[in-house]
Amino acid sequence: MRTIIEGMAEQLTTVPGVVGVMLGGSRARGEHDAGSDWDLGVYYRGRGDGLDLAALRALAGPGTEVAGPGGWGPWVNGGAWLRVDGVAVDWILRDLDRVERVWADCCEGRYEVGVQPGHPLGFWSPCYAGEVACGQVLADPSGELTRLKHLAEVYPEPLRAALTGAAWEAGFLLDLAAKGASRADTLYVSLCLSRAFGVLVQALHAHDRRWCLNEKGALAVADRLPTAPRDFGRRVRTLLAAPGGSPDDLAATVARARELTREAVAALAR
Repeated sequence: MRTIIEGMAEQLTTVPGVVGVMLGGSRARGEHDAGSDWDLGVYYRGRGDGLDLAALRALAGPGTEVAGPGGWGPWVNGGAWLRVDGVAVDWILRDLDRVERVWADCCEGRYEVGVQPGHPLGFWSPCYAGEVACGQVLADPSGELTRLKHLAEVYPEPLRAALTGAAWEAGFLLDLAAKGASRADTLYVSLCLSRAFGVLVQALHAHDRRWCLNEKGALAVADRLPTAPRDFGRRVRTLLAAPGGSPDDLAATVARARELTREAVAALAR
């Protein structure tokens, strides 16, 4: 299958507008199992007007829908879901101009969190740089992806400072959750808790100079990081599993979340 994927990557670079192809996801990180998808980042230049979608669709084959830039939302962008010999292969479009702008922002300690379907905690822009840093270059005729990967493999210290410094938001969210608890507003409290823990997970990753690519599996990784509070993952799962329905139960959940948050913020400050 690896040989097939490498051949596909070479074919993709013949499509006008495509700059290069990277293997991403668990396959690139060596964390896959037999049923894992093959995720191919298809990097192109411009806003898509120079990308030959007709050629991409011809390469994907009949019956496969190829979503152009913006077709899957403002951040995930577009691509296609294919089946090759019964195995899932995903093409994920990435605008290399935009990826390079995000990388420049990361180097200056700037980032965005955008609304994106399928990302309940939002799409954190450093993911673009992380995908390049953690991916494997499969086809790169111009060498542009290889050069960017070499840069992104060194985690930017300004981004580390920005993301760890943003951990304050977790405490603010818990202040809001406390108000929701007094009204027995379980949905609001749960949303505040989820967001608060998501912010802490991002900060823990950054403190360890590790790219956080999305929400999936992020808590399990954060739980293993040296800065994480004792039993961080178990405590988060317990708090999210049953926040309660009455004002007293919700208030008790928020209080335990405050304690965990204080521990995390104190650890991040060391």
